[in-house]
Amino acid sequence: MTNLIGQNAPSIKAPAVYQGKIIPDFSLEQFKGKYVVLFFYPLDFTFVCPTELHGFEERYADFKGRGAEVIGCSVDSAHCHLAWLRTPKAQGGIEGISYPLIADIKKEVSSSFNVLSSDGVAYRGLFLIDKSGKIRHYLVNDLALGRSVDEALRTLDALITFETDGEVCPANWKKGEKAMAPTREGVNTYFALKS
Repeated sequence: MTNLIGQNAPSIKAPAVYQGKIIPDFSLEQFKGKYVVLFFYPLDFTFVCPTELHGFEERYADFKGRGAEVIGCSVDSAHCHLAWLRTPKAQGGIEGISYPLIADIKKEVSSSFNVLSSDGVAYRGLFLIDKSGKIRHYLVNDLALGRSVDEALRTLDALITFETDGEVCPANWKKGEKAMAPTREGVNTYFALKS
């Protein structure tokens, strides 16, 4: 795998489903100036995947409130996404999901982000893209391992804190907690306050 940190996010031009419609040429370009949380999942109509999609929907307003867009992506077709969106949650569907879902049926998006498995489905990759379009964080889970939406939000908060205040965020840091100046003096002050 190529390290994508600090690199411009690969360009995307693929169909997507958003607000009940198929968008033929969906692109990340429209989100320049916003943070983007792009997550990949293996397949529609599966088991762990709907829990993640609903998890992101439950916190969607929190992401939007921080100036971020959430976007999902799998190797299914746009028509499959639409069918899944029309299926009630109680029946394993994702009815109510309001953020865009990219249809990567050609597997070009998954390949460009290095998350395409040898089985032809995407691993559970999550990418935090900054306002200029650079990848600042990514995490890739194996197919059976669902991810933490709270951790995605915490990581976004850490990036915003760094970009806003110039402070770095230590292990297990959460929004509202003390960060530290990226200097030896700042680290010493941080640990003195924590003692």
